[in-house]
Amino acid sequence: MIIQWPAPAKLNLFLYITGRRDNGYHDLQTLFQFLDYGDTLTVSTNYSGQLTLTTPVAGVADSDNLIIRAATLLRQQAQLRGTLPVSAGAAFTVEKRLPMGGGLGGGSSNAATVLVALNHQWQTGFSSDELAALGLQLGADVPVFVHGFAAFAEGVGERLTPVDPAEKWYLVLHPGVSIATPLVFNDPQLTRNTPPRKINDLLLSEFHNDCEPVVRKRFREVEDLLSWLLEYAPSRLTGTGACVFAEFDTESAARHVLELSPKGVTGFVARGVNLSPLHRTLSEQLRHT
Repeated sequence: MIIQWPAPAKLNLFLYITGRRDNGYHDLQTLFQFLDYGDTLTVSTNYSGQLTLTTPVAGVADSDNLIIRAATLLRQQAQLRGTLPVSAGAAFTVEKRLPMGGGLGGGSSNAATVLVALNHQWQTGFSSDELAALGLQLGADVPVFVHGFAAFAEGVGERLTPVDPAEKWYLVLHPGVSIATPLVFNDPQLTRNTPPRKINDLLLSEFHNDCEPVVRKRFREVEDLLSWLLEYAPSRLTGTGACVFAEFDTESAARHVLELSPKGVTGFVARGVNLSPLHRTLSEQLRHT
């Protein structure tokens, strides 16, 4: 069975750091929304007993790639349940559009797409909650991609409440740098004491990202690009960066600013969506089976 699956980008429409745990993880409150744009994974299931990645990432061993890690984890759990033969295998091809270290959730989205896709193609029978619990072992952002609905997230990002924010058009720009999440979360100047608030209060307040001041200070490329973008529309950093985004009411307005973007800056325009493209594809596959 060979099926193409989307691995969409996400935006953090707001991100507040409300505390730091003894184990070094941070408590946060954030609003996730998907974009109708991202990577594409071709998943081919077979009976070779092998998990292979035909499009490896330079400098990353396949065994460390979240795609192979997600597939390995699901296969192990399914075989423990006795719902999958030892000979079950799969091959993965990735069409990458999302930059690494961009704050768009590319790696986490890839992992979630593998869990959802293989659960369907292997017919392993895991529920969304069970897949999300597996995904949390791979990264804090994986569960929201598994569940596939826009969500208000708390804890380390695993406690999700479905929400329905406006589906705006977004211009997303990449300043040409890659930012590792631990670099931001370990910065001594990061705000870690924003008071927790109820979701309704947060939705009625102006949106901010507590990571933005640290990133703008440490990365001149982000500072310059965000300062430029703010001239045209409300704009913020997504996640821990490096991508910045501006929101628009129309696609044409977003594309107009994209055409004006500084030389050397890459970007795209996409619609914010509250139902993940991954789950639209899953629904289509289920209708055909």
